[in-house]
Amino acid sequence: MLVETMLGYLGLGLMLGLAGIGSAYGTTIAANAAEGALKKNKEKSSQYMILASMPATQGLYGFVAFFMLRSKLIAETGEGGLLLFGLGVGAGLVFLLSAIRQGMVCANGISGIGAGHDVLANTMIYAALPEFYAILALIGSLML
Repeated sequence: MLVETMLGYLGLGLMLGLAGIGSAYGTTIAANAAEGALKKNKEKSSQYMILASMPATQGLYGFVAFFMLRSKLIAETGEGGLLLFGLGVGAGLVFLLSAIRQGMVCANGISGIGAGHDVLANTMIYAALPEFYAILALIGSLML
């Protein structure tokens, strides 16, 4: 197997893996806040669930990009391997970091809701900011 081919597969794998790891961390950060907030205000559990699930989208973006880009690699010649490696690492890091940071934003919103403040809409707007960069990474990777 050519080095370029291996790097292409590695890039695709990293994109998918980093996106999944980021979503797992992000949703866990927000879910931990939701568990604490449930002890204070159980009636708002649906709002907690909405915010805690927001970082999961980056994992979906990683899967979509992986699925759409895997056909771009020509295994016999390695053509596209280096490009997919760079693209996979770059997009994967954006997915990873945006999901973690989005989870932190959502956790703060959950804490505010649990304390009795009406901040669901504002938190969703703030959480959309790191999401925007994940969407840009997805669109940029699919424009290949």
